[in-house]
Amino acid sequence: MLDIADELNGWLAEEREFAVASVVSVGGSAPRGPGAALAVDRDGTVIGSVSGGCVEGAVYELCAEALDSGESVRRRFGYSDDDAFAVGLTCGGVIDVLVTPVGADAPSREVFRAALSTAARSGTVALARVVRGPSELLGRALLVRPDGSYEGGLGGHPELDRTAAAEAAALLDAGRTATVGLSEDGSHCPGGLTLLVESSVPPPRMIVFGAVDFASALVRAGKFLGHHVTVCDARPVFATRARFPEADEVVVDWPHRYLRQTRTDGRTVLCVLTHDAKFDVPLLTEALRRPVAFVGAMGSRRTHEDRHRRLREAGLTEDELSGLRSPIGLDLGARTPEETALSIAAEIVAARRGGTGVPLTGGAEPIHRDPAHRASAEREVTETGAAA
Repeated sequence: MLDIADELNGWLAEEREFAVASVVSVGGSAPRGPGAALAVDRDGTVIGSVSGGCVEGAVYELCAEALDSGESVRRRFGYSDDDAFAVGLTCGGVIDVLVTPVGADAPSREVFRAALSTAARSGTVALARVVRGPSELLGRALLVRPDGSYEGGLGGHPELDRTAAAEAAALLDAGRTATVGLSEDGSHCPGGLTLLVESSVPPPRMIVFGAVDFASALVRAGKFLGHHVTVCDARPVFATRARFPEADEVVVDWPHRYLRQTRTDGRTVLCVLTHDAKFDVPLLTEALRRPVAFVGAMGSRRTHEDRHRRLREAGLTEDELSGLRSPIGLDLGARTPEETALSIAAEIVAARRGGTGVPLTGGAEPIHRDPAHRASAEREVTETGAAA
C-alpha cells in the first residue's frame, strides 16, 4: 500500500472510497514482491500494479467486489498448466494478494490516512496489517513510528498490538518490508496470524565524489533509481548547481571530510569518480570502514592497483579492501558518460539484488531471487567444499 502512497493520500484527501490489493507473499519467479499494491476507487479508476500485468484484470474485479461487500479477501494466483492464457502468472511464479476495502466507515481508514500521509512526505513509518488469520481481523492495521509508539489496532488480544508494534519497529529500523508470524495472543509463536509490515523510509542516499563529466550522467541514473543524490568535490569551480541541476545537493568540501561529517546507513551508495590519489585514499579509507551498501571507485586497472597499494599503506586490511568495487561498473563496453553511468547503475542494482551481471539468455537461475537466499546457497557450497 505504501508504494502508491502519493496517489492514495490524494484519494483520501478527496474522501474517495476504494479497495486496495496488496501482494502479501510470493513464490517462484514472481514479478513483484510483498507490498506491491493496486487500488480501485468507486469510479473504476486504477492505480498501481501487483504483477506487471499478468493478473491485474482479475484483481480489479476482486477490488470492485470488495468495495460492494465491505469484506477483505485473500486470493492466490499462479501459473495454469492447463491453460496458459487463464488468469495466472505465466512466468511460473505464485503470488498471494489481500484485497481490503477502504470505505467511508472502514475501521482502519484513519490509520491508513495517517500512514499514507507520512509516506507521501517521505517520512519514516511502518504499517502492519493482518494478512492471514480470522476473517474479522483481515486488513486491520497498526501504524508504527520509529520510536515504537503506535496507533490503530489489530483487533485481537491486548498483547497483540504491543508485540506487532515491536516487530514492525525492528523492520522499520532496517528499512524492510516483510511478513511476521505471531499467535493471536501476541506471543512470538507463528501459526495463528501473519502480518505484512510495510516500511516507508527516506530514499537511500547516493553520494557521488568528483564533479567530473561522468558525474552528471550518474546523477541522473541515481535519481532514476530513486536515490537522494549528493555531489561532493573540493573544487568550487566544478561543484556548481549549474553543472548538476538534477542533484539534490551539491557540496564543496574535501570528500573525506564531508563523508566523516555526513549521515550514511546500510542503504547508502558511494561512488568515487575522482581517480586522484590525494582525494581517493583518505576518502576510501573512511568509506570502507563505514556501514554502507556499496563503495565503488573509477579508474584504470593500473590506477586500481596503485590505489590498493596506497590503501594498504594507509592501514586498511584485506577484509576492508574486499568491500571496494573497482574499477566501478559492469563490463558493458561503455564509452560515453551515459553508458558509463548505466554500467555503474547496473552494478549497484546487481549488488543490491544479488544479481550476477551475466546475460539472462541461456541462463538457468531464476530471474527474480532473494539475495539472502543466494548468499545462503553460496555459503552452503563453500562449506560443502571445505568439508570435502
